[in-house]
Amino acid sequence: MTEADAYAIFSDTIWAILIASGPVLAIATAVGLVIAFFQALTQVQEMTLTFVPKIAAIFVGLVASAPFMYGTLARLSEVVFDLIGSGGL
Repeated sequence: MTEADAYAIFSDTIWAILIASGPVLAIATAVGLVIAFFQALTQVQEMTLTFVPKIAAIFVGLVASAPFMYGTLARLSEVVFDLIGSGGL
Protein backbone atom coordinates (compact mmCIF):
# COMPACT_ATOMS: atom_id res chain seq x y z
CA MET A 1 0.00 0.00 0.00
CA THR A 2 1.44 3.32 -1.02
CA GLU A 3 0.99 6.74 0.51
CA ALA A 4 -1.43 7.62 -2.27
CA ASP A 5 -3.62 4.63 -1.39
CA ALA A 6 -3.64 5.59 2.28
CA TYR A 7 -4.49 9.19 1.38
CA ALA A 8 -7.35 7.99 -0.84
CA ILE A 9 -8.79 5.85 1.96
CA PHE A 10 -8.53 8.66 4.51
CA SER A 11 -10.03 11.14 2.06
CA ASP A 12 -12.94 8.83 1.26
CA THR A 13 -13.51 8.25 4.97
CA ILE A 14 -13.63 11.94 5.79
CA TRP A 15 -16.00 12.63 2.88
CA ALA A 16 -18.26 9.77 3.95
CA ILE A 17 -18.42 11.14 7.49
CA LEU A 18 -19.19 14.66 6.26
CA ILE A 19 -21.85 13.47 3.83
CA ALA A 20 -23.47 11.14 6.38
CA SER A 21 -23.61 13.79 9.10
CA GLY A 22 -24.70 16.59 6.75
CA PRO A 23 -28.49 16.18 6.94
CA VAL A 24 -28.58 16.09 10.74
CA LEU A 25 -26.24 19.07 11.03
CA ALA A 26 -28.35 21.02 8.53
CA ILE A 27 -31.52 20.29 10.51
CA ALA A 28 -29.86 21.33 13.78
CA THR A 29 -28.59 24.55 12.22
CA ALA A 30 -31.95 25.43 10.67
CA VAL A 31 -33.88 24.75 13.88
CA GLY A 32 -31.32 26.70 15.89
CA LEU A 33 -31.63 29.71 13.58
CA VAL A 34 -35.42 29.63 13.69
CA ILE A 35 -35.40 29.46 17.49
CA ALA A 36 -32.82 32.24 17.75
CA PHE A 37 -34.91 34.40 15.40
CA PHE A 38 -38.04 33.69 17.46
CA GLN A 39 -36.23 34.56 20.69
CA ALA A 40 -34.89 37.78 19.21
CA LEU A 41 -38.35 38.82 18.05
CA THR A 42 -40.20 37.99 21.26
CA GLN A 43 -37.47 38.70 23.83
CA VAL A 44 -38.18 35.29 25.40
CA GLN A 45 -34.88 33.97 26.75
CA GLU A 46 -35.97 30.61 28.11
CA MET A 47 -33.21 27.97 28.05
CA THR A 48 -35.54 25.03 27.51
CA LEU A 49 -36.92 26.76 24.42
CA THR A 50 -33.46 26.42 22.91
CA PHE A 51 -32.68 22.80 23.68
CA VAL A 52 -35.93 20.81 23.61
CA PRO A 53 -37.05 21.59 20.03
CA LYS A 54 -33.50 21.20 18.72
CA ILE A 55 -33.08 17.79 20.39
CA ALA A 56 -36.46 16.66 19.08
CA ALA A 57 -35.61 17.82 15.55
CA ILE A 58 -32.22 16.10 15.67
CA PHE A 59 -33.85 12.84 16.79
CA VAL A 60 -36.41 13.02 13.99
CA GLY A 61 -33.64 13.87 11.53
CA LEU A 62 -31.57 10.91 12.70
CA VAL A 63 -34.49 8.55 12.25
CA ALA A 64 -35.35 9.99 8.84
CA SER A 65 -31.78 10.00 7.50
CA ALA A 66 -30.64 6.68 9.00
CA PRO A 67 -31.04 4.76 5.70
CA PHE A 68 -28.99 7.39 3.86
CA MET A 69 -26.31 7.34 6.54
CA TYR A 70 -26.23 3.54 6.48
CA GLY A 71 -25.89 3.49 2.69
CA THR A 72 -23.03 5.98 2.73
CA LEU A 73 -21.11 4.12 5.41
CA ALA A 74 -21.88 0.72 3.85
CA ARG A 75 -20.37 1.85 0.52
CA LEU A 76 -17.22 2.99 2.32
CA SER A 77 -17.02 -0.27 4.26
CA GLU A 78 -17.45 -2.27 1.07
CA VAL A 79 -14.56 -0.45 -0.60
CA VAL A 80 -12.27 -0.89 2.41
CA PHE A 81 -13.18 -4.57 2.86
CA ASP A 82 -12.59 -5.20 -0.85
CA LEU A 83 -9.14 -3.65 -0.48
CA ILE A 84 -8.43 -5.84 2.52
CA GLY A 85 -9.68 -8.95 0.70
CA SER A 86 -7.57 -8.26 -2.37
CA GLY A 87 -4.45 -7.77 -0.28
CA GLY A 88 -4.31 -4.05 -0.93
CA LEU A 89 -4.07 -3.22 2.76
